[in-house]
Amino acid sequence: MQSVTVTVNGQQYQRQIEPRLLLSDFIRHELRLTGTHVGCEHGVCGACTILLDGNAVRSCLLFAVQVEGCEITTVEGLAPDPEVLHPLQQAFWEAHGLQCGFCTAGILMTLIPFLEENPNPDEPQIRAAISGNLCRCTGYQHIVDAVKIAAEKTRAEHA
Repeated sequence: MQSVTVTVNGQQYQRQIEPRLLLSDFIRHELRLTGTHVGCEHGVCGACTILLDGNAVRSCLLFAVQVEGCEITTVEGLAPDPEVLHPLQQAFWEAHGLQCGFCTAGILMTLIPFLEENPNPDEPQIRAAISGNLCRCTGYQHIVDAVKIAAEKTRAEHA
């Protein structure tokens, strides 16, 4: 067993864990934050994407002990409170950017740093940004539309 201390969604956690425990399993099973989904367990599908110190990473490719002292944001940490969605989540709702929802958390977490770096993306840039996230339910168009809505609203708020 090894000790790990990590801040997740603004709350610090300390646990004794097996060194081989994947970060995705730590988040889901130790912390009970089940918004981070596990699809392929090979880093290909993007369902397990989280923010690690502000960068989008695949949590199934890291051991939990590797994030000692780091700050993690999961999809549960996006909204300021249960009654108010993050602007990107709101845009997904408005544009019907999800169907079954399995991939949605990973796509949202991929798009957060993308939109911070590129507040006025065009469609090819959006499609490139989500190209590492697999969705079996949609043709991605509604997802692209949602990103455009979120970017537009964010720009309007900061104007």
